Amino acid sequence: MMEWRSDRVPRAMSTQHPDNAHPPAWCSRDVVEGEDEVREAFYAYSQLGCEEVMWDSEGKDVDTRVVRKLLASYGEFFKERVLGEDVYLTYRIPNPRVEGAERKVVAETLLNVAVGCDVATAFYGRQVTPIFEVILPFTKSAEEAVGAYEYYRSLASHAASKPALAEWVGWFRPSEVNVIPLVEDAASLMNVDSIVEPYASHVGRRAVRVFIARSDPALNYGLPCAVILAKMALAKLEKLRERGLEPYPIIGVGSLPFRGGLAPHRLKEFLEEYRGVYTVTIQSSLKYDHPMEEARGAIEQLKRRLPSGEAVELSCEEELIRALWKLRGGYEEVVEGLAGLVNRVAAYVPPRRARKLHIGLFGYSRGVRGTVLPRAIPFACSMYSLGIPPELLGLRELRELSEGEWRALEGCYVNLRLDLEEAARYVSLRNLEALKEARGFKEFSSALRLVEEDLKVVEEQVGVKLGPKSSAERRHENAVNSFLLALMDGEEEAARSYLLEAAKIRRSLG
Repeated sequence: MMEWRSDRVPRAMSTQHPDNAHPPAWCSRDVVEGEDEVREAFYAYSQLGCEEVMWDSEGKDVDTRVVRKLLASYGEFFKERVLGEDVYLTYRIPNPRVEGAERKVVAETLLNVAVGCDVATAFYGRQVTPIFEVILPFTKSAEEAVGAYEYYRSLASHAASKPALAEWVGWFRPSEVNVIPLVEDAASLMNVDSIVEPYASHVGRRAVRVFIARSDPALNYGLPCAVILAKMALAKLEKLRERGLEPYPIIGVGSLPFRGGLAPHRLKEFLEEYRGVYTVTIQSSLKYDHPMEEARGAIEQLKRRLPSGEAVELSCEEELIRALWKLRGGYEEVVEGLAGLVNRVAAYVPPRRARKLHIGLFGYSRGVRGTVLPRAIPFACSMYSLGIPPELLGLRELRELSEGEWRALEGCYVNLRLDLEEAARYVSLRNLEALKEARGFKEFSSALRLVEEDLKVVEEQVGVKLGPKSSAERRHENAVNSFLLALMDGEEEAARSYLLEAAKIRRSLG
């Protein structure tokens, strides 16, 4: 099994996150599924220059014959770039603890790791392991990562212990897989070292890849909290190097500030914020809402510049944690009040991938008053479509921070003001007034008053001007104004059209 080195770790991981407003130019349909996803993987390798593709079986049906189809359809490319040695394919499997109905998909996916090895070995005429890592979402403990590792190893060792069986179906290779823990909730991010270190010890490896979620924490706790948690996780992983480990962090980010702010025009700021990260996700909005040359240029820059230094050790951690809990409380209060409105708008967000029904982490981690939200992408899209960017929610709690807590927040979150300024340009005060006055939205009046407080603090305390500045941002406001009018009048097709128009202007669904 390959042991990662810093110069070999992939920098750009193409994913299937459906945050693109524009459909791919190479795809004849708006919804990417089936064979199109195989074609997309090749596009990411060959046209965009991504070294890695995440093949996602969490929350969606996935083609488990992807290795065979890639090698059969694009053989000339993969003869030059060996799958598993020069470019990489990494499965994301369901977590059996969270998605009980998908438990057997874990076994199915892991079995196809060995199938892919057989196919690639036949294609290359030598032993080749095209898939040797899997991503385990919602990882909360070392035991879960160890469990996935041992489950696969038991499948392989069972076949090896039965020569007759091995002669019949072939040897089970590779004999083990690396597990990449995807850490998503606050407690796990704050204590990521307690997950990674015991897992690394169990499997006997110094080099471990760790996936830090950035999108779901924003959905669950708000923008500043998501950034704080990511930076705390990076700092904890950097400390592990002093104990002889070599963690190689991955961060899952989209284009809008709420979901990570990885966009071509923000590369310098992104790299400064997330120092210590080795791999970033290249999600669909980056791939398809920008000209291909612009997207490819951004990916090349990331490949040259990651990691952009060591993760920063956080000072004043106690003050930072107190700030986090205050901001989280303010965010949760307003989001609970807006949940019904968000779910109503989310019905108009166009699907870009064939996904199964999935309840987001907010629903799992919080049962307060039965609050359920859509996933992070349609949530962000819904808020932007209402003219209330989600980055600004809960920020009235900035008034409650002590001087020490405020300094700790500013010291941790480098691009706080920049992110708020970018989001604030998409605020529509006209929409906010219309929502407050509309008869059909009276149940959200208390939450909308909290939104007004949030916006007031952003403007008065942080000094960020609300509303559009450029002509494109003014067109965006016109589109979301028209969306809200269509929503109020029950004009569903018009509402969908205006929502998508606004998304294309800001170059991301959510």
